[in-house]
Amino acid sequence: MPDTTATEQRLAAPSHASAPMGPNSPRPSRGRHREPRISPDSRIRRPLRSIRRPRPGPPKLWRGHLPTTVPQWLRLLRGATLGASALVVIALVVTGLFARSSWSDIRNHSAPQITSATGLYFTLNDMDAQLANQLMFGTNPELADDRATAAHVYNQRRSQAGVYLRDLSVAAQGDPVAEASVAQAIADFGSYEEGASHALLLGKQKGYAAGRTDPATLAGYRSTTELMRTRLLPEADQLVTANNIAFNTTYSTTTDNLSSARIAVLAAGLLLVAVLLALQLFLALRFRRLVNPALAAAVLIAFGVSIAASVQISDQQDHLHVARRDAYDSVVALTRARAVAYDANADESRYLLDQPNAAEHEQHFFEKTQQLMNLPGATIHTYDARAATAMNAYRADNGDLRFTGFFGDEFRNITFRGERAAAEEVVARYQVYEKDDRKIRALAASGDVTAAIAYCVSYKPGDSNWAFGQLDTALQKIIGINTGAYEKASSEGAGSALSGALGLAGGAVLVAALAVVGLRRPLAEFPTTG
Repeated sequence: MPDTTATEQRLAAPSHASAPMGPNSPRPSRGRHREPRISPDSRIRRPLRSIRRPRPGPPKLWRGHLPTTVPQWLRLLRGATLGASALVVIALVVTGLFARSSWSDIRNHSAPQITSATGLYFTLNDMDAQLANQLMFGTNPELADDRATAAHVYNQRRSQAGVYLRDLSVAAQGDPVAEASVAQAIADFGSYEEGASHALLLGKQKGYAAGRTDPATLAGYRSTTELMRTRLLPEADQLVTANNIAFNTTYSTTTDNLSSARIAVLAAGLLLVAVLLALQLFLALRFRRLVNPALAAAVLIAFGVSIAASVQISDQQDHLHVARRDAYDSVVALTRARAVAYDANADESRYLLDQPNAAEHEQHFFEKTQQLMNLPGATIHTYDARAATAMNAYRADNGDLRFTGFFGDEFRNITFRGERAAAEEVVARYQVYEKDDRKIRALAASGDVTAAIAYCVSYKPGDSNWAFGQLDTALQKIIGINTGAYEKASSEGAGSALSGALGLAGGAVLVAALAVVGLRRPLAEFPTTG
């Protein structure tokens, strides 16, 4: 019989113990189904499309905000155009208002304050000169008319000084430093008037001949003129300097702010041009229309407004430069020169009035001479020859300027028609006056003080006061040239400051209107689209 035990054992043996299975042979099951194992290599070789991820959409911040239709894009660009146009209008109007305000401050505050301060400085100098003249003439009958003229001019200058002090006091309100300076000048002016009245009263009571001043009268005059020289004139000069610095500050600030305004206006204008070009390009791509006439005109106008605005602001800066640097710098220098010239003329009277201190007054005269036309190394005895040499060199070559001082400041700032000839005329008449001064001193040194006084105060052609009058006329002429140039530049600048800006702002409004008109037809093609 067959061995049943062995047969059963073979049937119960595991399947892998049997003959090798082919690659396609099914594997026997052990009662439950198992998923086939996948090797790492088989994972790598799986198709790439099975691991692709969807493309990211727009950021959440912009979802629902970006235009999705052509009409929406057109309306967005139209709004951007209107916004840029409004920005240009605002920049232009603000710039115009600022420029007009600056001109108003210059014309109504800065320049008038300098005029009042220099006017005060001039009238104080001439007041003291006329006081010295009245005391110098004594009671000589032949000098009675000169004494009356000096008294009249003294009273006239005193009234003018009061007006200038009042104007400066009003202008200084709100500025504690300026208020204190003006208040001190007013107090010192009152003290000077009191001392001058006392000296004149003493002179009238003592009754002395010309050139022989009574000691008590002379002592009263010395204390009075010392107050003028050491306190009043420095205070007036300080007011000139302070107001001139304030004017310079206003000028510099306005010029710098206008430069910033020009950048802002140009930026706004170029932004408007860029938006219009973007709108034109969008229409060309979407509607196959190369040029939209209204938008093309808007681009040209916007570009023109930007350039014109830059030019207009530059013109404002040019007007400021002419008014301040070219004109008013000379006005200040020449007005101070005129005041110093009057003070020097008064030193001649003091020289004859106060003989014991003649050397001191001569030195003061020469110091003022150098303030007017400074010739380094010159003395009162070599000054005339040095001045002649310097002017001959200048006439041969206008770049060869060998002197400084107030006249030097003017010669370095010659700008306007006729100004050079007027400046040369001032120096020519000044040279004549200086030579007359030497004659006065020669007469006094010879002992003929009466003749020196008569020559000093005479207005006959060829005499000293006639020569001084010629110098004063020449100074007023050149001051008038520069004052007229200042008035012209400031008037033109103030007149166009806001009107020009408003005109250009109107151009920007026209650009906005053309943009609206240019988009009406494209938007009309989408009557029901939002």
